[in-house]
Amino acid sequence: MTELTDLEQASLTEIPHPSLPDGSSLYGETKVFPDYKAEEGETYFTLVHGIAHESSVSFVAVLQATRALRKGFESAIYFYGPGSLNCLATRGFPTTGNSAFPGEHNINNSLKTFIAEGGKVFCCRFGLSLHGAREEDLIEGVIPTHPLDVQDALIHYTRKGAVINSTYMF
Repeated sequence: MTELTDLEQASLTEIPHPSLPDGSSLYGETKVFPDYKAEEGETYFTLVHGIAHESSVSFVAVLQATRALRKGFESAIYFYGPGSLNCLATRGFPTTGNSAFPGEHNINNSLKTFIAEGGKVFCCRFGLSLHGAREEDLIEGVIPTHPLDVQDALIHYTRKGAVINSTYMF
């Protein structure tokens, strides 16, 4: 065991740990807004321009799109720019499919679930090319798209009256 200085020990024991036992409520459970469900023909469209594992933006966008799908919305996700990297089936280390750290395949697994439950996933071919990724490396079921489709997809889903969630990360 490492020896601690008197000041290190004082700092360590200043506040008792754990301050709350496991299972203690830290936050209230009141949901402020109604739990909306899709009405007939409603659509939810997500644009993702964020890199896998660089922040929670991309992963949370997939979770939100999945939740919308489960609420009855026709739901689609469009990955473009660096966001296209989220769609790669070749993630892993030292081999594809191996997780070098817990959660490395969260996005892959969530996208597979989203597709299996009826969601559509689009991925910009130009976004792939910017990073040297190949179309054949896409997760099964991901639909490759032309670079000019990004704007037209947005127009398409806007005209359908979709709820649009646009995420962006530098």
